Amino acid sequence: MLSAMLRHAVVLASPRGPVRVEAAALPEPGPGEAAVRLEACGLCHSELFVAGLEKLPLAPLILGHEGIGRVTSVGPGVEHVRPGDRVGITFLASTCGACDLCRHGLERYCPRQRNAGYTLHGALTTEAVAPAQHLVRVPEALDASLAAPLCCAGWTAYGALTTASLRPGQSVAIFGMGGLGHLALQYARHLGMRTAAADVSPEKLAHARELGAEVALPAETASRTLQKEHGGMDAAIVLTGNAAAVEQAFRSVKRTGTVVLVGLSSSQYQLPLVDTVLKGICVRGSYLGTRADLEAVLHLAAAGIVRPRVSRHALEEAPAVLERLRLGQIPGRAVIVF
Repeated sequence: MLSAMLRHAVVLASPRGPVRVEAAALPEPGPGEAAVRLEACGLCHSELFVAGLEKLPLAPLILGHEGIGRVTSVGPGVEHVRPGDRVGITFLASTCGACDLCRHGLERYCPRQRNAGYTLHGALTTEAVAPAQHLVRVPEALDASLAAPLCCAGWTAYGALTTASLRPGQSVAIFGMGGLGHLALQYARHLGMRTAAADVSPEKLAHARELGAEVALPAETASRTLQKEHGGMDAAIVLTGNAAAVEQAFRSVKRTGTVVLVGLSSSQYQLPLVDTVLKGICVRGSYLGTRADLEAVLHLAAAGIVRPRVSRHALEEAPAVLERLRLGQIPGRAVIVF
């Protein structure tokens, strides 16, 4: 039996080191912090990105940034959440609140931000201590395993669509129909956009059709088909870090179209400058979204309008599930349920 001052957690031992489930100390919440007893936490591809870094700001490190739980206690100065509140822990743990980006609703780009599961211990643990600043309220009726992926995957997918600045009736191609893509497709359809899906997996393309994609195409030929048969797309959203997908997305948009890049990778893509300039193509990066975007995705899920595809796993399965995620063997999102 573990002491009340310990918790079970998914721990990255060192940069590029092993990921293990082990006991870890549980500190008391300090000023501006809240203690949260977790109900569920999603597993994100970003965990693999962090685990593959040569250097880490913090090690050993508790991973995780898609946590749903209840506040058990708060530290000095915390007023907007109280014990008993149901909250979500996201990657955006805290921001400075004073820079131009923070003051204009772009706090996700704050240069002094801290991040759960990267610069701070994360939410893949039975109990977490997190900055209270960016904890988000979670609807009581929403199942924790469905709410967890929305704290990153859902938020990021919705944010990418708002970054594309599309109107109802305009077209969007979504490259990568995994954990983010299947949500982006549902959001796009809800917002009245015409949708195309592209992926290398026939199973994921079949799922895209089930979700209502008007067109579902093999990624390697998507741009040619979208240009020849559909006149190009108003926007393309790339939810994978694969350079070939970025190239296909760029080639799929019409003149003055927008390409939104979301997936993280060390791979490189050479931007065609002539086409970019002469066709007026806009290439933008998108990271998370606004607080209003996050509230919207939670509302849509609570109302049953958008539903994440999830598989549920016990805490001790986390290292094996992360390996399956690395191999591309997880459809939708994997969630640890406590």
